[in-house]
Amino acid sequence: MKYPKKVSKHITNWIEDYINKSESKGIVVGVSGGVDSALTSTLCAETGHNILCLEMPIYQNKDQVSRSKKHIDWLMSKYPNVTSKQIELNDTFESFVNSLPDNNSDKHELSLANTRSRLRMVTLYYFSALNNYIVAGTGNKVEDFGIGFYTKYGDGGVDISPIADLLKSEVFTLAKFHNIIDEIIEAEPNDGLWNDNRSDEEQIGASYEEIEDAMMNFNKSDNLSKREKEVLDIFNSFHKTNKHKMDPIPVCEIPKDYL
Repeated sequence: MKYPKKVSKHITNWIEDYINKSESKGIVVGVSGGVDSALTSTLCAETGHNILCLEMPIYQNKDQVSRSKKHIDWLMSKYPNVTSKQIELNDTFESFVNSLPDNNSDKHELSLANTRSRLRMVTLYYFSALNNYIVAGTGNKVEDFGIGFYTKYGDGGVDISPIADLLKSEVFTLAKFHNIIDEIIEAEPNDGLWNDNRSDEEQIGASYEEIEDAMMNFNKSDNLSKREKEVLDIFNSFHKTNKHKMDPIPVCEIPKDYL
């Protein structure tokens, strides 16, 4: 990234312009302890508008909770327009799980992981409606448009996506530019949706750096190393499987002479 200051200002101006046009009173953003939500909340805070940061733990790893608290404390010490709330969702999640029939299928745990994300989306929109705020998404370009590594109508259910045109490496560059705490920048990426605390790399089968390289540079499968070919296959598989998330919702168009 040649001009992090210009990129940061461009995103901040874009957010501010959207808020003004929508006549919203502020922004609500979920803070997870990861670099994406840390950068997004910082860029939103830079607008000077009211920012509500929500922590929404569901049996969250203690390290993630600690990082999110430290980031929010840092934000609030720097930006007087930032407030925060922690909404414990353990009981809500357990109530949902207990209402389900017994299920031992392979997809049961994945469905519950997505449920965690969707419960957080519901919570974000509760506070959005309560305060006339908009919901800011925290997805980056690799996740949102490369491999579709997010939950449909979960963390993908947002009003605006401030960093969705930034590659993961560019997210780190801007995070360092804004002096976001090292503990967050150095933390292993983790979506926090699984009981075993598996990392993003363990779920994907490749690092973000590898996936980003495949997404941007591997236009042809010629002259690639064995590992690069493996990563390209991983990228193509995720992209194909998750394309339904990235495309507009299909609409059945009725022929005019039928109406």
